[in-house]
Amino acid sequence: MITNFFTLTVLVAFALARRTCKVPAIGGGEDDGPAINAAFKKCATKSKIVLDKYYVVDSLLMTENLDDVEIELSGTVQYTPDIAKWSPQSLYLTYQNATTFWFLSGKDIHLYGGGTIDGNGQVWWDTYNNTHDSGTAGGSSTTFARPIPLTIGNATNVVVENIRQIGSPFWNNFVYQSSHVTYKNIRINTVSYSSSPTANSDGWDIYRSSYVTVEDSHVNNDDDCVSFKPNSTNIIVQNMWCNGSHGISVGSLGQYAGETDIVANVSVKNITMLNAQNGARIKVFGGNPDPESTVGGGTGFVRNITFRDFYVQNVDNPILINQCYSTNADVCAQYPSKLTISDVHYYNVTGTSSGAEGNVVVDLECSATCNDITATGTHLIAGGNSTSTEYICKNIATQDQLDFNCTAPNS
Repeated sequence: MITNFFTLTVLVAFALARRTCKVPAIGGGEDDGPAINAAFKKCATKSKIVLDKYYVVDSLLMTENLDDVEIELSGTVQYTPDIAKWSPQSLYLTYQNATTFWFLSGKDIHLYGGGTIDGNGQVWWDTYNNTHDSGTAGGSSTTFARPIPLTIGNATNVVVENIRQIGSPFWNNFVYQSSHVTYKNIRINTVSYSSSPTANSDGWDIYRSSYVTVEDSHVNNDDDCVSFKPNSTNIIVQNMWCNGSHGISVGSLGQYAGETDIVANVSVKNITMLNAQNGARIKVFGGNPDPESTVGGGTGFVRNITFRDFYVQNVDNPILINQCYSTNADVCAQYPSKLTISDVHYYNVTGTSSGAEGNVVVDLECSATCNDITATGTHLIAGGNSTSTEYICKNIATQDQLDFNCTAPNS
């Protein structure tokens, strides 16, 4: 009986043990991509993958069909700055022509370890500054790709934490057709060391995904801190420090005629936004008569969005709703947005604007009527040489539920 119990204990312990794949680095600038891909294939189920070296990656990382996998990234993954090779080689992801260096897919995945993902983006920024080859509405083009360093795609139950990301050529993170994804303690630093700006260097873009949480993170970049792209639902963003940003942004939405875009049930809380273009922002394309339009005309809705405890300092537009985003004013007047905005709430948005918009600290402009827009606890001061504060509203049905007095836009 004792022997049988001992045997059973050994079998259970063996069953619970996780296979470990530790990836060596070749060195000498050689491509470590194939070795990384091989490790993920070998340890695709109930396993642990260790990336504890300095890895040069010159080939696409396709790590798919993972099931109950730990990824300990305590080293550095650095992508080569070979534009001619990566443009056709990176994985094409359709939306805004985005592409990626690394497609991480499966279920029950935990990526952690204190390591670094280095996009080596300076070459892409400098080249883009010279060519302005950006594809459709700011996306990567298929001839000049600016790949995303990490995409969580077609995945569920994923946790990414304690990772540093630097030098992304494009968006830093893309959540693509996934659910129950959490990011914690991520430090992003995507800034240029030349006169070329880091265009489209969003911290996170969420697309066709639900139950996503981004929290306890630090972002230094030149575009959206977090952006909720089409069909993002049940999202939490909290405890964030963002510098140089374009804001926490709902959108852009309604870009493609014939497409239905939805963003709903979003909670944004405890945000510090410094030296930014925008703070709490909603951006929606206007209408467009062209049934093939890629610059407006889409339908859908923005609903149940809450911005709470949002502090701004030196921010051009602390609170902004723009329902004519990237749309000519005359076109937008004739063809208002087909995408409705409602049930948007601002609690305790405080701080100072930059003064770039003069006295204006809040700009809520809808091309069609926006309903159930509320604000309480707003305390904003116009920066620069401004001597007063101004709050612009257009087509806001619930001005009586705002804790400031609205004025109409000049035009």
